[in-house]
Amino acid sequence: MKKGRLLVVIISFCITLSLALPFMATAAQPKLIKIGGTLPLTGPGAENAQLIKRGYEYWADQENKEGGLLGRQAELIIYDDEGKPDKAVTLLEKVITVDKVDLLLGGYPGHICAAQMPVAEKYGMVYVSMGGHMMSFKQGFKYSFSATPMMGEWLSVAFFRFLESLPEKDRPKTAAFIRMNNPIGRSGMPGERAGAKKLGIKIVLEEFYDVPLTSADALITKCKERKAELLYGTEFLPDAVLTVRSCKALGYNPTFFQQSIVGISPAWTKTLGADADYVFEGVIITNSLPLPGIQELNKVAQTRWGEPAAPEIFLFGYSWVETLQRGVEGAQSLKQDAIRDYLRNNEISIISGKFRFDERGLPPEYAYVVQVINGKTEVVWPTDMQTAKPVYPKPAWGK
Repeated sequence: MKKGRLLVVIISFCITLSLALPFMATAAQPKLIKIGGTLPLTGPGAENAQLIKRGYEYWADQENKEGGLLGRQAELIIYDDEGKPDKAVTLLEKVITVDKVDLLLGGYPGHICAAQMPVAEKYGMVYVSMGGHMMSFKQGFKYSFSATPMMGEWLSVAFFRFLESLPEKDRPKTAAFIRMNNPIGRSGMPGERAGAKKLGIKIVLEEFYDVPLTSADALITKCKERKAELLYGTEFLPDAVLTVRSCKALGYNPTFFQQSIVGISPAWTKTLGADADYVFEGVIITNSLPLPGIQELNKVAQTRWGEPAAPEIFLFGYSWVETLQRGVEGAQSLKQDAIRDYLRNNEISIISGKFRFDERGLPPEYAYVVQVINGKTEVVWPTDMQTAKPVYPKPAWGK
């Protein structure tokens, strides 16, 4: 071959190779694993939703640093559903049909999960979340799971078991229940009524209100007039703060104060200061538990976000996506049926413990009772996990 022609061939080959290299490099890179869902990033549940999102994002960040899920980098797609079930359903459909995600993230709170679980079932995709309380797990869904459910039914039972553990003379004799008029507010109602009846606690008030609460004065006036020794609230943070401020302003100081949702939220103590103390709450997970994974995340929260411990809501989010991870790694596949079958047939280990799911997609029943004492969430029941003695009767506001 003549030198000129050889030179042309070499130049032509080099140009072709340079044009092909980017495509070759792209082809060599494993495809991203897209994981998507919705959260109420604005609206009444935004404070907690942002912490769940942080849990999801921290998990993805760590997983990607360690080589990814099944060797592929994870990309999160999270839309704001504003806490509206219709919007949450529409956006989850978009995540599945338009974004074509490989895996789903669980939603929040319970009424959103209850709306989304049928969507996950329709498309045959594994959905790990807090769940929509017990009713949502009685639907026969095969793709929904929760190793750390926010199970209103379990939490109310735990609180009344805690009261039962106290000397009879120390238990409250009367109770007032203030609940949101939605599935969340109603979820614990059967257990609350049964618990009160078993202990001989007279229910002097049961009030349901539409969110948002504009003033708690009328409700608290009724509690005070009827001398309710136990004030039991199932409220989002803004409403619960109004409740505390009305109690203080109207001079009503219950012997026991229980909040079903917000007592473990960092915003609770940040907003109320000393008035946040002595509230009880039933929980499924808390940063006070002496479990290795939780203690490790406490250290992360201290160094990365300057917080004294990992917020419980953050731990929920992390545990849900960690459960999904266990299913994927156990199945060694992104095929939804394989992930579902692995989770249904094997014990998994996550930050909140070791679990085996039942036919509903739930672990065996469990819960703890915590109390905010000097601004810190302490485990007060069961006694074998206790990190502090419970404080009762409740001291006066601000004391």
